[in-house]
Amino acid sequence: MTTFAEIVDAADHLSVAEQEALVDLLKRRIAERNRAALLAEVQEARAEYAAGQSGPATAREIMDEASGES
Repeated sequence: MTTFAEIVDAADHLSVAEQEALVDLLKRRIAERNRAALLAEVQEARAEYAAGQSGPATAREIMDEASGES
């Protein structure tokens, strides 16, 4: 497997335009992965709600749970 340092070194050999294209490509891929992860979380939450495993909550309750205060 290629190490992070090897990838960075290889990127140094690219032109500035190629480096910018690489950065853009990586940002798009990261955004796609984040969208996919969010979609999976939404689908899981909907399934839990449909199964009666969760119910309505106030914004404060959601924020408290997210911050570990519940």
